Amino acid sequence: MSSHLSFFEQVNRYFEQAASYLKIEPGLLQQIKSCNSVYRISFPLRRDDGSMQVIHAWRAEHSHHKTPAKGGIRYAMSVNEDEVMALAALMTYKCAVVNVPYGGGKGGVKIDTREYSIPEIERITRRYTFELVRKNFIGPGIDVPAPDYGTSKREMAWIVDTYRSLGPNDLSAEACVTGKPVTQGGVAGRTEATGRGCFFGIREAVSVKEDMKKLGLDTGLDGKKVIVQGLGNVGYHAAKFLHDEGAMIVAVSEIEGTLYDESGLDFEKLISYRTETGSIKDFPGAKSMDDPSVALTLPCDILVPAALENQITIENADQIQAKIVAEAANGPVTADATQKLHERGVMILPDIYLNAGGVTVSYFEWLRNLQHAKLGLMDKRFEENTNTKILQTVENALGKKFDPKVIAKVAQGADEIDLVNSGLEETMVVAYQEIREIQKSHKNVDLRTAAFISAISKIAVDYEELGIFP
Repeated sequence: MSSHLSFFEQVNRYFEQAASYLKIEPGLLQQIKSCNSVYRISFPLRRDDGSMQVIHAWRAEHSHHKTPAKGGIRYAMSVNEDEVMALAALMTYKCAVVNVPYGGGKGGVKIDTREYSIPEIERITRRYTFELVRKNFIGPGIDVPAPDYGTSKREMAWIVDTYRSLGPNDLSAEACVTGKPVTQGGVAGRTEATGRGCFFGIREAVSVKEDMKKLGLDTGLDGKKVIVQGLGNVGYHAAKFLHDEGAMIVAVSEIEGTLYDESGLDFEKLISYRTETGSIKDFPGAKSMDDPSVALTLPCDILVPAALENQITIENADQIQAKIVAEAANGPVTADATQKLHERGVMILPDIYLNAGGVTVSYFEWLRNLQHAKLGLMDKRFEENTNTKILQTVENALGKKFDPKVIAKVAQGADEIDLVNSGLEETMVVAYQEIREIQKSHKNVDLRTAAFISAISKIAVDYEELGIFP
């Protein structure tokens, strides 16, 4: 993040800044911020051409104050031990902020997926899973991975299949990983969960009149100019939900460059164009630029960095024109840049809150797997019958009949996707209000520091109740 600090050191810098506002024993603070376990793995891969290659991978479990540990697995050449430890730490604090009862974990495999065939990626994934099982770094009550950069429900399906084959009598094997296909025990809404959570968080932030007045903005998303850096799973869904709610997507960037249209991009047409051409470049009606980083410095109300860490640094912080920076990615703004933006009055919606939608819905999936029942299965028919009886009572009182189609629509019980989205919305709304109340109770504290204060306070209570310091 900062040039002289590692990613994990940078996360600990945020931690220490927040801890200075709390009266917690130094030894307990040291325990909370330390990474408990790191497993470094090297294993051979037989390539399709017959050659042999050594693959390097990691799994970190930052905290065990709650079990299982939880965190995604990323496939990228940037993966290293420090990054995995830092991301595991962020997961610890993220889960605490949104009141999801997990410890923090993270995994990574150092590969560029574009350089490998699908069968090779499958062999890598299955061997990685085998290594995690062998060292007890995966399991429904131990450590539960999920998708991250470079992975998807496809890899999660391979993981659960491998795990199940190694323990065929484990009835809860499906709960060893989340983000699976629905047919393999996944939950509806998981794919778009992180992006939808970002949307809920941004929507909640811009609904506070007092805060928007300080930024010179009206409340609500309608007409807000938004820039999204990165159109992967998170960036795409965040942009889609913001666009559907009335926000104006004025710029997007991807590895191939930046698109800009101050009057607003036709987002659906852009996505179709990218699907057809494989690129956002030269989209009709928009200004196309080769530099993807220029999107960060264009004028807008809300900037959504949804790519990788270290995107906004002390070097480019003064060029940021956004009034709100919404961290959809992990660690996109360095500590020095955070301080600079805060001094300028820019609101930063921190990653440990804003992109917690994925782990929140993963929690719902994990519960579904442990319960061996679809969410809402036992309530849906009862709810529909109750609603129908209420409508029939209203009909009798009014002496008139409703259209049967209207009754069927109004009386319909909640499907799994409805319950998932409702639970996610409630989680993000409540967590934001908690963070904002902490911010208001401390002078000149930004939302990131407030979020860390919230997380540390909750984790400290957990450790004290565990009695680890007799």
